[in-house]
Amino acid sequence: MPQPGFVSTIALVGFMGAGKTTVGQALAHRLGWCFADLDHLVEAREGRTVPQIFEQEGELRFRELEHMVLTERLNRDSKFLVLALGGGAFVNRGVREILRRRGVPSIWLDAPAEELFRRCGQPEVVRPLRQDADQFAKLYEQRLSSYRQAALRVITTRKDIPTLVDEIIAQLALNQAPRSVE
Repeated sequence: MPQPGFVSTIALVGFMGAGKTTVGQALAHRLGWCFADLDHLVEAREGRTVPQIFEQEGELRFRELEHMVLTERLNRDSKFLVLALGGGAFVNRGVREILRRRGVPSIWLDAPAEELFRRCGQPEVVRPLRQDADQFAKLYEQRLSSYRQAALRVITTRKDIPTLVDEIIAQLALNQAPRSVE
């Protein structure tokens, strides 16, 4: 875990429907930091939506784009940034490694697969990898070992957004001044 007071970039990770974008926006607002959603950065760079990229070039190409765009974003001034990663981004060892090398703590937002599946059922949100409940649960299970490598885990079940933001701030000690070394 990073030392208190030295965190200036945070990456929110987790399965689809975990609340990475919603929590990330609220966290950034509370801290007075910038917010970026990796999926939206990929879409802006490519001029296509995530579902279009999946359909036209497949998941492997999309994962390559995620890694490339994340690297580009972190190469720019990334101080005071809350970054929401796509559900599969953190499964990529290269993504985990770049975050680790840069000292960016990864916060895993987690909930049971059944709850995440229900959250992803909104008709206005297109999730290319959400098919049926069994497939969804299997994909969740496949990704668990990667998510468990995050610096922190925050359970989102039955918690409102302000509570989740408070929990992340407390766990990262973002509300404390750096301690002096004697």
